[in-house]
Amino acid sequence: MTIPWYALSLVSAVFSASAAITQKKVLFKETALSFSVIVAIFNLILAIPFFLLTDFSILTSSGLIVLFLKSILAGLAFLCVMVGIKNLEISKALPLLVLTPGLVAIFAFIFLKEALTILEITGVGLLIVGTYILALKPKQKIKQPIKEAVKAKGHYYIIAALLLFAISSILDKAILKNFQVPLNAFMGFQHLFFAIIFILIAIFASKTKSVKSAFKNSWKYILIIAIFTIIYRYTHLRAISMAPVALALSIKRISVFLAVVAGGTLFKEQNLPRKIIATIILIVGAILIINN
Repeated sequence: MTIPWYALSLVSAVFSASAAITQKKVLFKETALSFSVIVAIFNLILAIPFFLLTDFSILTSSGLIVLFLKSILAGLAFLCVMVGIKNLEISKALPLLVLTPGLVAIFAFIFLKEALTILEITGVGLLIVGTYILALKPKQKIKQPIKEAVKAKGHYYIIAALLLFAISSILDKAILKNFQVPLNAFMGFQHLFFAIIFILIAIFASKTKSVKSAFKNSWKYILIIAIFTIIYRYTHLRAISMAPVALALSIKRISVFLAVVAGGTLFKEQNLPRKIIATIILIVGAILIINN
């Protein structure tokens, strides 16, 4: 029995939200880099079955090279998100990631001279409104959210992650379709590349001691996160291999809403109802753009 793509996207959304909430709990006491190294190693161990199911005879060097380059971008994006989650409330950091489709549309307009449709312009407008509402606090001056966004350390990392995700999300589909890298090989080699990349970063940054300390203190939670991560990445890739990326991403956006509601409630974050409304506006804006 074949699982429908929309069911896979929904499963991906649920486990992605669960991972984000658990990540925030761990990042209260661990550094983003130490956490990323350990979760990458756990993910590699969990990904071993994918290597066993891979037909290596059909792999091409060009496909693996592009996958490696994509893994660098996705790995750096993941690290940036972890820094953002560590420095910002989860109900403030995650909704900003919904801006990715808007950036892609704007970049295509500026650099590729692609015209923006009415729906895309409306979507971009909703993204701007949602982002502003997300940053606004009660009795605050109109310009204050902009000033605070410029000063907040976590926002820079989220913006960097947005740019990196915009590129890597396009490469995902290309690797699976154009370069015809099988899904099992994609999952196996991507997590091998992630582990290599993060270990090298930790070595060159002289953070191996903090990695060992984080492993000793939080390995149980990080193992759970690694399991969640493997599940949401696999189900998402399965979904986009079966359906248009836009449709799969539309359902996966639910993960942000779930994480904001559950995570914001769990961690008792301020102004949660307003942030939930802002998140809904952002998701609607993103769906208008990616489904156009």
